[in-house]
Amino acid sequence: MRLDAFRALVRSLAGDVPEEYFEGVLEVDVSPRTMPHPTRADVYTLGECIPVTHGGAEGPVQSRVVLYYGSFAALAKDGPGFDWRGEARETLWHELRHHIEWRANAPDLEAFDRAAEQNFARMDGEGFDPHFYLEGDSPVADVYQVDDDWFYDLVVRGPVDEVTFVWHGRRYAVRVPPDAAPPCYLFVEGVDDPPEGDLVLVLRRKPRLFDLFRDTALTEAEVQAERLGEAADGEKAIDSGRRN
Repeated sequence: MRLDAFRALVRSLAGDVPEEYFEGVLEVDVSPRTMPHPTRADVYTLGECIPVTHGGAEGPVQSRVVLYYGSFAALAKDGPGFDWRGEARETLWHELRHHIEWRANAPDLEAFDRAAEQNFARMDGEGFDPHFYLEGDSPVADVYQVDDDWFYDLVVRGPVDEVTFVWHGRRYAVRVPPDAAPPCYLFVEGVDDPPEGDLVLVLRRKPRLFDLFRDTALTEAEVQAERLGEAADGEKAIDSGRRN
């Protein structure tokens, strides 16, 4: 897609958004720039919500929303079948949500962006906060999504031999490797309808006061899920869905 066509696409998408979402948004702009991640390959910033005024004595929060055409073009070049319209729509709504949360002083999306950055570090084999997923989206209790990866938060009292979980209405069990003491990431394989990314069971102990003042070593293991049957009544199946 050419730059002028992308600008027209963004104008069309913005026209579909209710006017109240643009309160305090000075403009929605398209920049030709390419914004690669400073350290991670194949990761680009697709858009930004740039604050112009922060509210308070200066008046209400005002922002500029910018989508980076060069970043979209770079991803389209690397990925056949790139969905220009879908990615542009998602990016536009993402940046508008930033603006709305700044106006409401509710920084939930900023916390999610931090979680996404920590998830990049995890996938690149770098050090990361083992509890970062807790700032991801949580469609049901104790289950979190960060981009395409899903995390089950399982608080245990000590070493366990086996844990169970529900995925898409089906119950599974996994045997915990004997050397996988909490805190531990268990990467699950063998479920029906697996997610696009990782499916991870995170075993952790209930936080204690002295745990706040020491580092914890994280262990990882790959485990195979064994289907146990349908979810019990009352259990809810999970339904699934670099921006700044």
